[in-house]
Amino acid sequence: MMVSRYWIGVVSQSHVQRGVAGGFAQLCHGKAAPLKRMKVDDGLIYYSPKTDMSDGLPLQQFTAIGRVVGEAAYEFAMSESFVPFRRDIAYLPAQPTAIQPLLPHLSFIKDIKHWGYPFRTGHFEICRDDFLCIAAAMCAHWEE
Repeated sequence: MMVSRYWIGVVSQSHVQRGVAGGFAQLCHGKAAPLKRMKVDDGLIYYSPKTDMSDGLPLQQFTAIGRVVGEAAYEFAMSESFVPFRRDIAYLPAQPTAIQPLLPHLSFIKDIKHWGYPFRTGHFEICRDDFLCIAAAMCAHWEE
């Protein structure tokens, strides 16, 4: 049996909402590599630092949670000049949740003073316990 892995993707809230509505994930400005690292049944949580990519207001919330269901990353032409990669995701009902109260409970936060450091990569793996902690805070029912 394949062991699931757990991921965080850093995406603005408005882009998360498009992905949830369309049942897909798009990460790191459409790059394929982060999506190819994920496998079917892996968990993905979106963290949104802002409401919108360009002129957004600060948000600092976990905004969506889902399970990878698509077998592979695929290209999707959003325009003639922008063809990002996507991955199919089955999103769960969840409540957006502020990160601040969770900081002392997340093992990937090594220094609460500089808690934003891990999010700079745009996509990173977290442990199962951290994933379940965030899922519980989001009132999401995650079944393994």
